[in-house]
Order: sequence, then C-alpha cells, then structure tokens
Amino acid sequence: MEEQIRDLLQIPYNNGSISLVTEDIQIRRILILLCNAETHQTRKGLFEWHATSGGKNTTQPCPKNPQRNATRHCKLCLSTHWMDPDLEDCSLVVETIPDLDGVKVTAENAQDVVEMIEGLLRNQSTLNYQELATVLNKLEDVVNLSVVTPSLGQALINIISDILESDSNLLPFTNTILNITEAVGDRMVGYEGSTTLVAPAIGISVVDIVPGQFGSLTFGVSSDRAGTKPEIFINRYPFNGTVAFISLPSALRHSFPLNSSNQSPPRVMFQFFGIPMLFMSSQKGRTLNTFVVSASVTNASSPIKDLEEDVKVTLHHLVPNTPYRDVQCVYWNFNKNNGHGGWDDYGCIKYNSSSEFTTCLCDHLTHFGVLLDVSRTQVDPANEQILTIITYVGCGVSSVFLGITVLTYTAFEKLRRDYPSQILINLSLALLGLNLVFLVNSWLSSLGLYGICVAVASTLHYFLLASFTWMGLEAVNMYFALVKVFNVYVPSYILKFCALGWGIPLVICILVLIVNRESYGSHLHTDAQPLDNSDNFCWLQDDVTFYVTVVAYAALVFLFNMAVFVVVLIQIRHMRVNSPAGIRSGLLHDLKGVASITLLLGLTWTVGFFTWGPARIFLLYLFSGLNTLQGLFIFLFHCLMKENVRKQWRIHLCFGRFRLEEYSEWSNSASVGVVAKSRLNPPRASVPSVDSVKSSSTNSTSASSDSSQRDSSCKRPNLGLFANSLVLPRAQRAPSGTGALPSQRGVNMTPGWRNHLLDQQEQR
Repeated sequence: MEEQIRDLLQIPYNNGSISLVTEDIQIRRILILLCNAETHQTRKGLFEWHATSGGKNTTQPCPKNPQRNATRHCKLCLSTHWMDPDLEDCSLVVETIPDLDGVKVTAENAQDVVEMIEGLLRNQSTLNYQELATVLNKLEDVVNLSVVTPSLGQALINIISDILESDSNLLPFTNTILNITEAVGDRMVGYEGSTTLVAPAIGISVVDIVPGQFGSLTFGVSSDRAGTKPEIFINRYPFNGTVAFISLPSALRHSFPLNSSNQSPPRVMFQFFGIPMLFMSSQKGRTLNTFVVSASVTNASSPIKDLEEDVKVTLHHLVPNTPYRDVQCVYWNFNKNNGHGGWDDYGCIKYNSSSEFTTCLCDHLTHFGVLLDVSRTQVDPANEQILTIITYVGCGVSSVFLGITVLTYTAFEKLRRDYPSQILINLSLALLGLNLVFLVNSWLSSLGLYGICVAVASTLHYFLLASFTWMGLEAVNMYFALVKVFNVYVPSYILKFCALGWGIPLVICILVLIVNRESYGSHLHTDAQPLDNSDNFCWLQDDVTFYVTVVAYAALVFLFNMAVFVVVLIQIRHMRVNSPAGIRSGLLHDLKGVASITLLLGLTWTVGFFTWGPARIFLLYLFSGLNTLQGLFIFLFHCLMKENVRKQWRIHLCFGRFRLEEYSEWSNSASVGVVAKSRLNPPRASVPSVDSVKSSSTNSTSASSDSSQRDSSCKRPNLGLFANSLVLPRAQRAPSGTGALPSQRGVNMTPGWRNHLLDQQEQR
C-alpha cells in the first residue's frame, strides 16, 4: 500500500494552468485517530466537546440559545487535534466584566478565562472599583490554580498592563496587582535558565540561580519617556535610555535556599512598572518622580534584609530635579495605610543625586522608587491641617462678602459711576473667581479626569494673575488720583484698564497651554493615566512655569504697588506739613486709611515672599489669614464703613424708620445751592480734607459753573474709594476769600475738581 501511494504521488499533475510535481515524499502512519473530549470555556458559554474521530465535525447547542449550534472540527493529521470552534451562531453569555462572577476558574479553563478577560478589556477604557475587584480576583484564581507557562504568564502580564493603562483608580488595588505580578514570576515553569515577559508599562525577568556560583546580578531597563516600551537587560548596563538599574551584591548568596528534592531551585525575579500612578499613595508634599523597580528571591531561606552589602538602585527622574528640592529614596511597604501599602524610607539612603538621576543604597529587597519634595510651603502635618482649614474657611467667607460687594456696586447706579468703583468691581470679580475655583479644585480633581484638571488649574492660574493685575491697576489709578491730580486725561480710561486687567492674564495662560500643556495638572501624569485621587489639587506642576508666571509676575506687580504706596505716603506727608495746625485727623483714622490702601494694593501678599526661617510658621498663618479674608476686608472698608454705600442700602433695602428718602437733604449734595451758600458764608481757613471725597457719583460729581460743564467731557481718574478712608491735609484757601482754591505746583485745578471740594466743605 505504501508503494502504491508513493507511485500515485510521483505522477506529475497538470491541468493546463497548474502543474504539480512531488519531491522527497515521506509517508508515515497516523497514530492518533481521534480528538479527545474537551471542555472549552468561552464568552459564549461553556462547551463540552465529546471525543470525535479525525476528519469529522461535532456540534453542541449554544448555552444561551439552544436552538442554534456551535461546530468544531477534529483535524486528521500526524498529530490529530481540535480546530478552533465555530461559535458564530451563538450569543454572548459573558457580555460584561461583572458576568465573570458566574465563571468558575479551574486548572483546565484557566487559559480560556484569561482570553475572556483580554476580550472584555479591549472595549474598556475605564474600570470602576467592582470591575477591578472582579478581574483581579479571577487573575488570582488563574495564578493559584493553573500551571503558569511562559505563554500564560505573558497573557497575564498583558492584562495587568491593560489595567495599568486604563483610566481607573488603582490605589485600592496596588498591593493586589503587585502580588499577582510577583506570583506570575514565582510560579512560572517551562523555561531554561531565564525568561523575560514584557508588555507596555510593565516587564518582569526571572533568572534561575546556582547558589554556590552566584557573584552579582544586574537588572537594567531602557524605555521611552512614558514607560510604555520597556526593554530589559540582564547583567549589562543599558546606557541609552536607561530609566532604572539594580545591582544585587554578592552577599545575597547567603539568602538562597539549599537545594533539596522537595524544593524548587532558587530564582531572582526583577519587576519594572512604568506607571507611577499605581504607587501614588498619600504623601504630604511629596510625589513619585521615577518609575518603580523591584527585586525579590523566590524561596528565600529568610527575609532579605539587613544585608552586609547594599543593593544599589539608580532611577531616572521623570521631571528633571532642581538643586533646591530634596529627593528621598523609598521602598513600597505593603503594611502601611491599613494594608493598602505606602512608601517608607527605612533601610534606604540617598547615595547621590543629580537633575536627571538618583542613586539609592538599600539593605533589603522590595519595590524601589524616589520621592520628590514638591511642597513649596511644606510644614508639619498638624500646622498644615490648621492652615488648610483657615484657607478654606477664609475663602468661603471672602466669596460671600465679595459677592455682596459686587452686587452692591453693580445694583446701585450712583455707586459705580466713577473709575475707582469700577476698578473695585473688577478686582472683586477676580478675587471672587479665584476663591470659588480654589474651593472646588480638590473636588473636581478627585474626578480623575486629566482634561478637567488642566481646565481647573489654568482657570485658577488665570484668576490669580487677574487679581494681581487689578491690584496693580489700583496702584496706577491711585497714582493718577493722588500724585498726578491735575491735568490728567486718559481716553477710554476704564476700557483700557479692563483690556489690561483681563487680557494680560489670558495671554499668559494661553501661552502656557501652547508651550507646555503638561505644566497644568495634579502631581505627575500623562494623558493616558488617571489622576491620584488622594490629597489632590490641580495646579501648576512645572517649576519654571510657576516661578516665571506666578512668582516673578507677582513680584513685579507688588514692587510697583509698594513704590506707589511709598510715593503716596510721601505726598500725604508733604501735604500734612503744609496744613494749618489743629485740623489734623486722629491716628486711628489714619491707620484705617493705610489699611484700606494696603488691602486694595494687595501688599499683604508680599508676606508670602518671607515665609522662611524661624518665623516661617507664624508668617504662614499671617499670610493665610490676611489673604483668604481679603474679600471680607474689602467689604468692611468699601461697603460697611462707607457712608454713601450705607445710605444707598437704607434707601433701597430698608423699611420703616430705617429707610431714607432718595432726595433727602443730605443726599442733594450736588445742588447749585450748596455752591451759592458757600459764597454767602464767611470764608473758612481751609477746604475739606480729601478724606471726605466719596466714590459715589452722588458726591464726586459737581453740577456748578459753566466751566465745569465744559470740562465734563474730560473725565479723569479720582481717588474716590481710598480717599474715603484716608485723611489727607486740607488745602488752604486763597487770601482773597473768594472761596477759590490756590494753585499747586504752578497748575490750577479744574473747576470741576474745585467745586467738588467746595460741595464737600458744605457737608462738613
């Protein structure tokens, strides 16, 4: 028969278009004639395939829709085997991850369960807590119940990599993921000497050890910046693109178990994790700035600690470090945080550190990393908690009173006519936006969405810069009002202020987003990674951006404001020296005025530049209290303590005996009769002090002579808001007794300003 088969095969075949010629014919007897019975677990159900002869098909009803059948072919060949089943007519039984709870893992179906999980994760970009728990429980069952071959181990590593790259909160499961990964390496069989499994963001290497021949062992990893393409090197240093390197000392040989008949040979396992967010436990003021590597010994004779020679670990910084920020070598302690794990520095010290790398020396084996001190105002936990409470309470209180201030000045038309009132409204809006965004920052960042975090951080940055800018514009307006009082004309004055106050911060934030969007965020992150949900705050993460766009910008604004403040005080002092005796105001009134100007110019923010040294804690409390309550102080000085604001409240908001009529005797301060009356009365020694000038248009606009009407189109900035609180010396009258004000510095006041002061004199 064999000869007949050979002769038939050697006959050439030709049908015109195709010619076949056989060579090297080998004829063997098929020893396996059937496919054995097999149980197959799939997403479409559990199928039990009966023993089938080679070359034939068998069918099984679909578990979910029995009226349809699944088909499987037993291929007849030298090694007769089952082909993949045809399940096209069957419906899914395991449609979602929670459906896995109904699947029991056994040694026979472990590979099938892994394939099911891989299929489910392909369409899942985010896993919730219950889904993560279900998947990880099934992976634990697979590792514990099945024989972990390199192929099964690779499938498990792929699943863990998918989980790490998902937008999920992994913090509750860090220890579980680490234990599963280590179990894969510990239980792996079917390799010779060593094996390596690599997936995006994770990699493991297993090396068998001969205890008597162990000298040293190194493990190096090169990868891209995101850690998604790791390449592992054993006993050689990957100079190009090195992100992690471990060198095990020869003293480790004392920890290897002695070979015995009932014990597996010792092995060393290395692990690399390219997703730092897996290890983002709560660290006040510190964040993980490297990838994580680990080394462990399977079947060690005793816990590997207190080694005579240190384990040397070199890790590449994810963000280049600056000289003034401290780094800390740490390891992952599985027992911290009530069994959830956390970073600990016991047994690890920093050997050396540069802007790119840090080398650590540790006397034990575990998962290693480097924490970076990112706290710009790090304090002890007790004071930090108190400062946090002060900050949030202060911002909440300020938000309420800033809202009242804005509503007051916008609702009452007479209060918002002049420039200082309009500037105050804009400053209050900027501070209100800053406080509100700050209050909701932590809640929004806890959502774990990178896009929202960038939006929140950039918005907070914008309102902070807008607040600084409007404080600077307050100083500009004050300079025009107090120092350049006469002959000042700026076309479209308030429109230009608005363009500067809201436009400059917008340009800066847009430039930051264009140049480096990753400057905004929460701790360390990439687009594909979730945000740490513990102790989160979305803000500027890049130091260069922070110090250029916040610190330097604030320093320039406040240096200018302080210069204006000093010039104003000198001007006031000069005017006071020339004032007649007996008309100077009290010290308390002067202090109130100085405090009002200080808050408007934001000079209390300068305290933040001095929060270092022995008085650091005190200054931090002072900084937090003054600046978070800035909105309250603005309300007190520019609403509650201003007579014209209180009168507007009584006119429009009060009832009964507390209500005032809008055209009462005191409110008609802009009438011509006041001017006439002042001319009939004997001349006084001086005109009213500038402290009586009100910001309300009721008091700051004089309807008098024709000359004032001619000048009405040339509006100029006035002191308004701050003059109400600050007592300035009174200018003397001209000797003629006509009531005209004298010239100052050789320039005469315009009639409008003169009549404004005369009106105020009559009120006094």
